[in-house]
Amino acid sequence: MSNTHLEFNMLIGANKPENIINKNASCPFCDRDSLENIIDEDRAIILLKNKYPVLKDAYQTVIIETDDCHSELSTYSKDHLYRLLSFSLNHWIKLMNTNEYQSVIFFKNHGPYSGGSLRHPHMQIVGLNYVDYSQNVSIRDFEGIHIASKDGVLFNISSFPRMGFVELNIKLPSFEKHLVMADYIQIATHYVLNHFHKNCNSYNLFFYYVENEIYAKVIPRFTTSPLFVGYSIPQVSNQTSRIAKNIQEKYFK
Repeated sequence: MSNTHLEFNMLIGANKPENIINKNASCPFCDRDSLENIIDEDRAIILLKNKYPVLKDAYQTVIIETDDCHSELSTYSKDHLYRLLSFSLNHWIKLMNTNEYQSVIFFKNHGPYSGGSLRHPHMQIVGLNYVDYSQNVSIRDFEGIHIASKDGVLFNISSFPRMGFVELNIKLPSFEKHLVMADYIQIATHYVLNHFHKNCNSYNLFFYYVENEIYAKVIPRFTTSPLFVGYSIPQVSNQTSRIAKNIQEKYFK
């Protein structure tokens, strides 16, 4: 069981601050003078240990992306976007290279349907002592309809989404080209929040290390399909070709 499931501490979880829905709640990430256990920082970007480690047998860290609580990855300046991705990828890879964990996950929640609790832009890097996420990941998860490519970095829309209905993938074959990945991630998140669906205000961003290559996946979030919740059956949109063309027209013309 310990190799497939993570134990969640409900008592710690109940004490976590939440303002992703309650806009009037205070934000602990805005009170920078009170932050503890800081590991590294680059101007407004801060990596620190998670104050609420809800997962057993895991090393949990948080990356505070910016000092602007109301900003969002899709609107960052290029300078800040590039520094953020460089900083985050380096710390993710550094933790993986310690070989102290079965696997290391790196992800971002945004919006009320994303599963996150705080509105302030942040990411998480978590070392898992016993669970190997790669056992549940295959290369097919990142295959799809071509949107764009540059310097070997590929941007597509999933033909076989992990959850559904629409998932946007970026493949990074070489770390030296990670700034191109940053551009594609920003385009993907901007499209999801502004052009994908009038009611879409949430997404997840996941990173994967598979067969010596880095992948990112942006998933628009709505209420989760009961077919996935109950049976782990993903669904794929019948509009993927149209969406791919729409992204090309809006961002690559």
